[in-house]
This record gives sequence, structure tokens and C-alpha cells, in this order.
Amino acid sequence: MKKKGRVFSGARPTGRQHLGNYLGAIRNYVALQDDYECVYCVVDLHALTSLTETEFLKDHTYDMVLDWLAAGMDPKRSIIFVQSHVPQVTELHTILSMTTPLGMLTRLPTFKEKVRQQPDNVNYGLVGYPVLMAADITLYKADTVPVGVDQAAHLEFTREIVRRFNYHFGPTLIEPQIKLTDFPKVLGTDGVNKMSKSLNNHIELASSPEEIQERVMTMVTDPARRYRTDPGHPEICNVFTLHKHLSPDDAPRIEADCRNAVIGCVEHKRWFAKDLADYFALFRARRAEFASDPNYVWEVLTDGAERAQAIAKVTIAEVKERVGLP
Repeated sequence: MKKKGRVFSGARPTGRQHLGNYLGAIRNYVALQDDYECVYCVVDLHALTSLTETEFLKDHTYDMVLDWLAAGMDPKRSIIFVQSHVPQVTELHTILSMTTPLGMLTRLPTFKEKVRQQPDNVNYGLVGYPVLMAADITLYKADTVPVGVDQAAHLEFTREIVRRFNYHFGPTLIEPQIKLTDFPKVLGTDGVNKMSKSLNNHIELASSPEEIQERVMTMVTDPARRYRTDPGHPEICNVFTLHKHLSPDDAPRIEADCRNAVIGCVEHKRWFAKDLADYFALFRARRAEFASDPNYVWEVLTDGAERAQAIAKVTIAEVKERVGLP
């Protein structure tokens, strides 16, 4: 089957993945493999901008890719690799930085937010982060990038970098198109903040059924429901929001039972915990199988880097020729 185009997406190595990662990105990564050539990257160089926990980069990379593979990301259908294993990306980053005004970078809201987060470490890499991201995407001639609504501005900046480069040196790089993901922000167990390890409001995909139930039972549910006999309001309940995406066939019944007080919040959480554990049963089995061979993940990444380099070498040669580098 002829593919629609080439997708690129990258994620910082954060270790074991959680439900927010799955609903917000991984599930989409898996589905895109049917229609697109997919290039998926662990962006470890991006992780260096904060200079924290760098000693865990290798372990975090291993755990994240292990979860990716267990979730259905297929190294036979996709290129899965580590950013730093393809050095051409830093070459392209340097070249693109020559046509990117500093003012454009320092005015970005994301840069200002990073400065607030780490005021004592405003490094060059932090300023040039969007340029490296543009290099990630354009190096592999990706024409499609899946992002959430909150990340659309990042991709628009990449498109601007491509336009500036092509204006100066002629049409060389592909201006990528945005493909919005279909899931809104995934809230954590607190029901307020985005699911995050740093806030400890997450549910790991690899959790056992017992661990899942323990986490789910702490979740904030319907803030407007005070008593078991009160009618529920599933439209404002984070448990229902997550539940309906994992068990769409049961969603109408869950919603009706909640609104009519047939089930209470505790019962609903037990129901959700069981469905969540069942949903990821195959994931846990596949993860254990892949983990039984400690070399498997690294073999996938080595093969992925070789395939990624085959594309990268062609792109960087074209870029150097356009720029006039000998």
C-alpha cells in the first residue's frame, strides 16, 4: 500500500511511560504506522538542556523504548532510534542556526517559560532548542508531524525556519504539516494537573493490576457529587474521561449508571481499574517478553540509527551543496 507521507515525532527519554504518554502520543504513534512511513526518535540531546538526571539517560531511554515496543510500535514498520546516534542532526542544527535570528528564539513563550523554570541555567542549548527540533524533523524529510494543540506553535516555528532557509538557499527542506492528535490534555490522578511523573499523579503502563487499582482508588472523581445517592456528572469527572477512551463500548452504560446514581464514584473507580488492567494485559506480557532479552532494545535502536542515517546523509549532503560548503 502506498504510504501517505513520512511522519516524524520525538520524545525526551523519561523512562517508564504512563497513561498520559499513551493516550497523548504512543497510541497515535502505533496507529500512524498503517498509513505513513514513521520515524520515531528518542531526543536525548534535548534532555541535556536541563542538566539534571543525565546519569539516568541510558536507563530512561531503555525503559521508554521498551514501553514503545510493548505498546505496538513496530521496528519493522517504523524507524526507531536515538537522536545522538545520528550525528548529522547536529550538523544541520548548526547550519539552520545561521539563518535563525536570535530575537525570534528569545521571544518565544516556550523559551521564556524555560527561563522561569531554570533561571540559573539559561544555556545556549536552551535558546537553540527550537532549531535543533527543526533539524530533527527536516533531516528525515518528514512532511507530517503529529502534535497536540499545545505544541502547534513549536511546529509553526519549525515551518518558519524551513521557509527562511529555503528563501536564502533555494527549495531544499520540506515544510512539515501539522497533524493534530485527537486526545485533549490528559489529567493526572489529582484531576487538575496534566499527568506527570514530577507531580506523582501518573499511572504507569507497566503497573501490575494491584498497583493500578491502588493508584486509581486515589483519583479525584466528580467534584460536584457529595453523596453516593447523588446523581453524577460524568462530563466533569476525570475518571469517566479516561474510562470512555479505553472502554468506548461501555461508555454509554457507565454514563447512564453514573447520572442515575446506579453506581457511585468508588464503584466506578473499581470498574475503571479493572478495565485499565485488562486493557494493558497484553502490553505487560509483551513487555516482559522483550525485557527477557536485555539486548533487544539496543539492537532495535542500532538498526534504527543505521536506517535513519541512510536518510540523514542524503539530506545533509543536499543542504551542504545548497549552502556552498565544500
